[in-house]
Amino acid sequence: MASLSMAPVSIFSHGADEEKAETARLSSFIGAIAIGDLVKSTLGPKGMRIENANILIANTGMDTDKIKIFGSRVRVDSTAKVAEIETAEKEKMKEKVERILKHGINCFINRQLIYNYPEQLFASAGVMAIEHADFVGVERLALVTGGEISSTFEHPELVKLGRCKLIEEVMIGEDTLIHFSGVDMGEACTIVLRGATQQILDEAERSLHDALCVLAQTVKETRTVFGGGCSEMLMAKAVSDLANRTPGKEAVAMESFAKALRMLPIIIADNAGYDSAELVSQLRAAHQDNKSTFGLDMSQGAVGDMAALGITESFQVKRQVLLSAAEAAEMILRVDNIIKAAPRKRVPDHHPC
Repeated sequence: MASLSMAPVSIFSHGADEEKAETARLSSFIGAIAIGDLVKSTLGPKGMRIENANILIANTGMDTDKIKIFGSRVRVDSTAKVAEIETAEKEKMKEKVERILKHGINCFINRQLIYNYPEQLFASAGVMAIEHADFVGVERLALVTGGEISSTFEHPELVKLGRCKLIEEVMIGEDTLIHFSGVDMGEACTIVLRGATQQILDEAERSLHDALCVLAQTVKETRTVFGGGCSEMLMAKAVSDLANRTPGKEAVAMESFAKALRMLPIIIADNAGYDSAELVSQLRAAHQDNKSTFGLDMSQGAVGDMAALGITESFQVKRQVLLSAAEAAEMILRVDNIIKAAPRKRVPDHHPC
């Protein structure tokens, strides 16, 4: 099984982290990346597409085409001197843009602002420029496109460019996004959550997060167990058999543990809206007949063979659930004993200090 990195995963939900003006929202996912909300770029006419994009991702100042005198003292003989300073700054910016264009790119993404003059130069050269992308998003974009974040441009041969097959502008609902598809890493995809209320979106995001966490654990620990309550019934049967052979009060605790394990199939059936008592009794009878791969098939509302249906769960997650439940029950019992313990008798102190 190939290793899969879950690090660059994020989720777009409607109205989340809304930003204003020229701020770009950048987010990367486990086939495409979306850059959205009010992105100021030189993408050109609406619907313009860039195929086989070579992307230079940078974190450099592109806003020095206007002189900055705030907090500074500049003494000149005439206004012509100020114009000369501005012209010199403009020439420096032009040289910087020319160095960037020598990389052979058709898309430039910068962490910082891009002022009007360099933006015009990029547009004249047919290069799409995206400004003010958030720093975490730039790192994710560099990761999935196979590029590196650059801040100097004197040696184009040393700069690693990012690549993707297609860049286009898309509309999702009322949001305008720039869509990157066919990235080099092949591990990115956009997940868009939509719902009637914020509560539905939050629940969907939590469910998706849980599913991705289970997938990550399964990649690390590839062993799986049968789902549909099959594993719990197997464990309950083993504990009950051991309790029948165990003398003393320990057998009562073991039977209670087995009963708790049998609650999992009951909860599964109840959540699906079926008769849990009927289904769990059928499942228990099947396991008594040594049909150890049987569980609950909630698609049909009946008992089925989990091996034939291909219903499995992560062994690592199942083990952690079992350990956490046992530890929580033990902690509750310990606290309960402390609460019920008789208070210590107070005795007079015959040895005062």
